Amino acid sequence: MWLVETLGFGQTGWGGLLLIGALMTLCVTLTALLLGAILGAIVAAAKLSPNRAVRTAGGFYTTIFRGVPELLIIYLVYFGGSSAVTAIGAYFGVEGFLGMPSFIAGALAVGLICGAYQAEVYRGAFLAIPKGELEAAQAIGMHRFLRFRRIIMPQVLRLAIPGIGNVWQLSLKDSALVSVTGLADLMRTSQVAAGSTRQYFLFFIVGGCLYLILTSMSDRLFGFAERRASRSMPAGIGQI
Repeated sequence: MWLVETLGFGQTGWGGLLLIGALMTLCVTLTALLLGAILGAIVAAAKLSPNRAVRTAGGFYTTIFRGVPELLIIYLVYFGGSSAVTAIGAYFGVEGFLGMPSFIAGALAVGLICGAYQAEVYRGAFLAIPKGELEAAQAIGMHRFLRFRRIIMPQVLRLAIPGIGNVWQLSLKDSALVSVTGLADLMRTSQVAAGSTRQYFLFFIVGGCLYLILTSMSDRLFGFAERRASRSMPAGIGQI
């Protein structure tokens, strides 16, 4: 009975707060994935550029954000962003420390990391496009933007779906580190519930189960998207 009351949705239950924390985790991860998609596309284009300096800049980005620990990047974004916000506030006459919003800091930090991995996914997907298709499009006089819209982008998105699915799972787990900024995500809510009730094992197990539910649902969603995308591709392309 005590288990139902503790995990329930009543006044003394933590079920509602845990679900809100899970929703916050999804929001952070989704925002980070969208930000990472934009950054990843830009960095992938940079790494495929014929300009050596641009390629070097793209490689520098992916090396930094894939090589530095995720927690350190979150700390740098949160405290560095807070210092910047405080300095801007002081310029306009606002005294005291101004903290960067935890959601923005977390989504930005995870998005920067996510962008580095998505850049490699997009770059690999582009290199997997048969060169004959690009050469044929160029031979018939198709201009660059039209080639990108009709040939490059559709195939890159189809070929990148499995990789993006892996990046999503990685970002979903990395979002747990955002709890160090005070954001009430699933990890933070589990910690608060465990500390308040002294039921550490129970709430960390429940938190882990909720993460598994999120990742399992994500696997099914990306698997469905991959199967749908593969139906419109030639046999042997994008299929394992």
